[in-house]
Amino acid sequence: MIVNYGIGNLGSIRNMIHYVGGKAHIASDPSDIKNATGIILPGVGSFGRGMDLLRKGGWIDALNSKTLHDKVPTLGICLGMQLMGRRSEESPEVEGLCWIEADVVRFCCGENERLRIPHMGWNIIKPEPNSDLIGDDEEKRFYFVHSYHVVCDQESDIAGTTFYGQTFVSAIQHDNIFGLQPHPEKSHRFGMDVFRKFLNMVAETC
Repeated sequence: MIVNYGIGNLGSIRNMIHYVGGKAHIASDPSDIKNATGIILPGVGSFGRGMDLLRKGGWIDALNSKTLHDKVPTLGICLGMQLMGRRSEESPEVEGLCWIEADVVRFCCGENERLRIPHMGWNIIKPEPNSDLIGDDEEKRFYFVHSYHVVCDQESDIAGTTFYGQTFVSAIQHDNIFGLQPHPEKSHRFGMDVFRKFLNMVAETC
């Protein structure tokens, strides 16, 4: 199930999943995910707006039930990954989903005046040994568009890193919870590989 809470590349994600041989439905109401065997939480835009839409749409209890209680594989993409943390510098007064012990901070240019924010374009994810979603040790190219990045408390939650003026967390993994800062639906063969691996995880838990 792809969560439609008002922001995200829903059609592109569904099309990519269908392209690699999977099936995906867009959930427009929290009741739609009652029987979900896998969940994708997309998102573009601001942290505060994302959480506001989740709350107003009544999504939070339903997502907590499926992800935290039922342990359904859940993948956050871009803003969706950031919302899995506690808070963001972008909206410091807003609490996130708190699924991961992590906060979201803005890129710091420091003395690097040439570092453009947002970080936009193709870049490499270096997978960590625990990465089930990214896979082997091969460095893989993904498409990024973001001004903020996740900082994890626990190194064990880091599934991949990327360098853009500094090394930052670009993939997370904690039990059944996965997150990617880039957009796999825009990342061609490497994005396809991510969705295939996620679909396999969903199939294994059914």
